[in-house]
Formats: sequence, structure tokens, C-alpha cells
Amino acid sequence: MSITDTTLAEAEILLAQPRGFCAGVDRAIEIVERAIKLHGSPIYVRHEIVHNAYVVEDLRKKGAIFIEQLEEVPAGNTVIFSAHGVSKAVRAEAESRGLRVYDATCPLVTKVHIEVAKMRADGFDIVMIGHKGHPEVEGTMGQTGEGMHLVEDIEDVQALALPDPERIAFVTQTTLSVDDAAEIIAALKAKYPAIREPKKQDICYATQNRQDAVKFMAPQCDVVIVVGSPNSSNSNRLREVAEKRGIPSYMVDSPTQIDPAWIEGKRRIGVTAGASAPEALAQAVIARLHELGVRNVRALEGIEENIAFPLPRGLGLPA
Repeated sequence: MSITDTTLAEAEILLAQPRGFCAGVDRAIEIVERAIKLHGSPIYVRHEIVHNAYVVEDLRKKGAIFIEQLEEVPAGNTVIFSAHGVSKAVRAEAESRGLRVYDATCPLVTKVHIEVAKMRADGFDIVMIGHKGHPEVEGTMGQTGEGMHLVEDIEDVQALALPDPERIAFVTQTTLSVDDAAEIIAALKAKYPAIREPKKQDICYATQNRQDAVKFMAPQCDVVIVVGSPNSSNSNRLREVAEKRGIPSYMVDSPTQIDPAWIEGKRRIGVTAGASAPEALAQAVIARLHELGVRNVRALEGIEENIAFPLPRGLGLPA
């Protein structure tokens, strides 16, 4: 279907900056690709390496097998832990089974795991702000056997009954809405004035930057399209950030999911991509908008990211 409305020929695509892959996602994907080249396929990956269907399918074609339980990995094989991190129990199981392990946990998630270990060693109960069932939350909650309490909203904060109000700390999932997390943190501080907070906020730089970019872009737009998979926390937050500013917002996993009605009569169409969505997919969405009649594209100003994380030892490729 093609829209020939002349207003679309005058419409403009605004591109958020930054958008797409962050350093942790780049690193995780490279770990899988290098492991396949080094050891051959198959390489087993516990959970989706990052939450993006396009990325997962591409790696599957290259020889990755995605599993949820370590028992699915044959003895003596290689397993990669996803960027979201895993619990101590999962690490212990992999070691007991003698599996070769490459850890693709984002270093910023690892930072939260280290914080949890230190806080528990100091005798603090820890409140984690996050989404129940998300693999990052399960991995962080699994860094200690007890003393962890999950809250998803202010109502959960009000329901908390912790043993010692003077020995409480909090951490957060790295991909939360900055604004939503701030409200929950404020509620925690109101209820527990002595609560200890992380030395640096746990919400990662990439999540913050992409949300800030949408806050800048959305008021200039009539509609916002977010490139990202439904199970991607950071992509969902980008859609919510735009919606909270009164802008109709949609998330797509593929350019084929764009409904031409979304852009009919619109003058400015914002496009961004979650930290787990490849730029190739964002460009495919732009190409689809071109097909529908939108001609002009303008990249907005924003932060240029130049962060890179080192790979795990043992993944150097032979010359």
C-alpha cells in the first residue's frame, strides 16, 4: 500500500541522537560472533543475548543456539551468558557441569551485582527497583540468597516491611525509565530516610541518553516510531517517554509492522531505536517511510557516544 497524499511529500522524519546499539550490546554480539569463529558452531547462549528478534535470528543463522536452561547444553560445550547477567546459582551450575563459559553480561549490570555483594556484606537489606520476571532483575536478585526485595512501583514501596530501617539500601534495573525510577526512589527515601543509594546511579548511560533524546525530539513531532522488540525494556521505555508527552507512539520490530494510518496527515515523524536495536533496522524503517511518501530526513543534534567495553579473555581470534 502506498500513500500519495501530497502532505506526506512535505513531511519530515526526525532522527533521534543517540539511538540504537549501546556499548554493552555491541560487546555481547561480538562475544557470540567471536566464540562461533573460535570454536565453531553450535555455540549455546543462555537467554536471548539481547532483546531484539532481528539480532537473535541473525546470530542463530551464524550458529548460535538460544536456550533457557543450562541442562539444554550438552556436556563439554560452550555457553555464553546474555548481556542481562545471571544469578550465582547459574554460574555454579555451569561450573559444576564443566561448561566453557563466556560472560557477555554488560559491565554496567556487573557493577550493580558488585554493589549488591558489598551492601549485603555490610549487613544491608536491599530494595531492587525493577520489572518482575526480567532476566536482568532475576540475575541481580540472584546475587545473594536473602535480603533482596523487589519493588515495581510506589504501591510496592508502601507495602514494604523491612526489619531495620537504618540498614537498607537500593539498586535499580539499568534499563528503567529515568523519571519513573526517580519517583520510586523519592518514595523510598520518604519512607526510609537513612536508605543508602548507589555511588553512581544504576540506570545506564545509554538508557539515559536515549530517553533524553526522545524528550528533546517528541515535542517536535506529531508521531513517534520506536524501533525495538516487545520484550526490550529500554525500547518500551522510549515509547512511554514520548507517550507521556502526549505524542502518539508506536514500537515496531520490523518495517512491515508500520501502519500507514499512523503517519497519514502528519508533518513530523520521529524515529528512534532502543539500545538493543541495530541501525540497519532503523534504516529499514526509514526506507519504509520513504515508500509511504515521506521524502525528507533530518538528524537531530545529540550526544555522540564513544564508549567501548573490553571483551572477555580468551576471545582473541587467530591471525
